[in-house]
Amino acid sequence: MGYLSPPLPSGISRKTSPLSAFSDFYGLPSNPVSIYKTGDLWPVRQGPEAQRVLREARPICQHPIQDVWPMLGKRIYELLDSLGVQWSTIDPVRFAEEGKEAGPLYLWVGVAPRSLSFEHARAAADGCKEILSNAHFPDAEVAFRESIFTQSTGPRLLSHIPFDDHAAIRNPFTPTLGIQIAPRDTPYFEGTGALYLRESNQTDRALVLTARHVALPPPVHPNKLYMRKTTSKRADEAAEGENPRLTATRQELQGKLAKAQTTIVDIDEFHSEITKNWTLPSQRVIGHILYAPPISVSTGPKQFTEDWAVINLYREKIDWDGFRGNVVYLGNKISVADFVKKMHPHPEGRSSYQYPLDNLLQVKGVVPEEEIRNPKQLDGNEEEFLPVVKNGKTTGVTIGRGTGIESFVRQYDNYGVKRTSMEIAVYPYSYRDGAFSAPGDSGSIVVDGQGRIVGLLTGGTGTSDSTDVTYLTPYFWLDERVKEVFPNSYLYPIVY
Repeated sequence: MGYLSPPLPSGISRKTSPLSAFSDFYGLPSNPVSIYKTGDLWPVRQGPEAQRVLREARPICQHPIQDVWPMLGKRIYELLDSLGVQWSTIDPVRFAEEGKEAGPLYLWVGVAPRSLSFEHARAAADGCKEILSNAHFPDAEVAFRESIFTQSTGPRLLSHIPFDDHAAIRNPFTPTLGIQIAPRDTPYFEGTGALYLRESNQTDRALVLTARHVALPPPVHPNKLYMRKTTSKRADEAAEGENPRLTATRQELQGKLAKAQTTIVDIDEFHSEITKNWTLPSQRVIGHILYAPPISVSTGPKQFTEDWAVINLYREKIDWDGFRGNVVYLGNKISVADFVKKMHPHPEGRSSYQYPLDNLLQVKGVVPEEEIRNPKQLDGNEEEFLPVVKNGKTTGVTIGRGTGIESFVRQYDNYGVKRTSMEIAVYPYSYRDGAFSAPGDSGSIVVDGQGRIVGLLTGGTGTSDSTDVTYLTPYFWLDERVKEVFPNSYLYPIVY
């Protein structure tokens, strides 16, 4: 769990209009409260039965600010620090009414609820605008909203059976990516396994990569290097004269009823198997933590968050004959047609896309840094576009929009110590699609439509259980960090 920013002194009042406070960002998953924003006023529908305008956050994939953003962003947050603003995130983003083209670049600043007044936000925004103008970005705007950053945290696993009617029910008990995990001693800190790795060609040891705060939750474990040194234990007939159309309808319903009855029997058997083999915590242990560096921020020249751990997977817990390696189960939550349309909204490229017939998206390769910053795909508005997908413990399969300009994330510990890092941001695909992630999805791997890895999900921000912005540590950087400890490791080979 991330830490709340300490509030400003009591007595500071908020004077923003209630109408704009609750309408500016209406439509985003958590409907965050708007404190103050620069630029033109956004239209608000009037009248007793007027509906609020739905807005969406859109990522920025190409913009001149990209080249100077790390230094410029630092100047922005240093100004906020000097003014006593207890900020949590700074997200370069654009806003659009639902289904319409996006507007100008905004620096969307999140602050702890009730910690910033309208007057303080306006003064801070004026300072930010001055910095932006001096850097030749006078058209960039600034907006403050209330937001909290959080880090979402037996028998063999069952084999995935393609084309099975009950695949979605079986999936949590299979080793497809999105596997739900938690420490045995603190099972209430739940998360998601990211990827399977092979330690090297010289050993058959299989590893699972996840976020460190999932494997060793900070409230329970000190933030120190963890390295394992010892081995642990491990109605049947038609009536005479019946209308033919009625007969056909009745027969169709009888077929559905028979299928439903068969499904009930199958699920009862599945429930019995799970109850028998997965009830005790000791039956659900699938491995032990092998290595987990301390969580750190602003790590290296890229200033990313280092929050990862490697778990040694017990080989007897996997049915290796049916193991498919690193595959993301796409399930049935999103239809095939909708998935293809969202991942390829532009007609160019859609016809050549091959949806996996078994609903298992094979993970292969990594999206390079340059392509994250400058995506090659176009969306329906002819703008650069990086569609991503993940399967997490809490929200399951979701599709989002990756951004090419990193966000700044600020965390505060119990002693007020500040930690600032840069993260890859993912926004909801649209208002209708809802949040890309929620607490418990940490550790999920996020990939593009080809199955190439974008990053490891580490947290998100919002004002409720819904998340407006999701944050990733890019895999092109994380892979380098893992190889410093496991130099011969590699993604588990593709299994056909």
